[in-house]
Amino acid sequence: MKERSIKQKVNGRPAIDGAGVHLVRVLGHDTVYDFDPFLLLDSFDSLYPDDYTRGFPMHPHRGIETITYLVEGEIEHEDSIGNKGLISSGQSQWMTAGSGILHQEMPLASPRMLGLQFWLNLSAKEKMTAPKYFDITGNMIGIKSEPGALVRVIAGQYKEVNGIRSPHIPTTLYDVSLEAGASISLSTKEEETVFVFLLEGDGIVAGEQVSEKTAVLLVDGDAVTITAPSDNRTRFVFAMAKPLREPISWGGPIVMNTKEELQKTFAELKEGTFIK
Repeated sequence: MKERSIKQKVNGRPAIDGAGVHLVRVLGHDTVYDFDPFLLLDSFDSLYPDDYTRGFPMHPHRGIETITYLVEGEIEHEDSIGNKGLISSGQSQWMTAGSGILHQEMPLASPRMLGLQFWLNLSAKEKMTAPKYFDITGNMIGIKSEPGALVRVIAGQYKEVNGIRSPHIPTTLYDVSLEAGASISLSTKEEETVFVFLLEGDGIVAGEQVSEKTAVLLVDGDAVTITAPSDNRTRFVFAMAKPLREPISWGGPIVMNTKEELQKTFAELKEGTFIK
């Protein structure tokens, strides 16, 4: 078995997005090819509602999927194809923007708002697929308890435990909690992009100390080992998917393959022909 080692560390940095939401931006324009097909990762962690309740009013997306996962808190959401609801603690929202969708996400005041959002790219042949959406409620997330560790399987499979099956790019997403001093070895698929994001607490990834709110990209291999420090619990997200290796043209909430496709999309937004 070939153990993966660290290829790159990306430290999250404070940012403001939407109508004034304070968050930590981890992955973005500078990392799209290294972390392919994962385009963006925003982490939010706040005890202060003023940091996030302005939310993300109605805005467009095309060419991607957005995955919102809440550890703690509540977010109201609504979109242009008639979906409306509430994401609560321990739940997720998986939205395929495809050919185009308008949606909004409005966090509600909570004792703590803790979670993250991924943008997952769509291949050129699926960029203009029909928009769709589904809730991932708590009972759809697989749970595997092991000595010192709890693995929540949001998507994909861990040992005999299943999460949801991603609608386009086969994706594995775990939320893993480790007790102080505990370790876990996670199997990985050769030649797939694999990274770990330290959501709460520092951790030891592939033998190296890593600080909270850091994404760790790993080299090819069959497994990776993550350990919690002896005096601290660690909670991290594990993400894995096959890279697309396609050109990326990204403008605001739209991600296409060429500059011409991007310009056409913004023209359609201006003309009112964006929604197909």
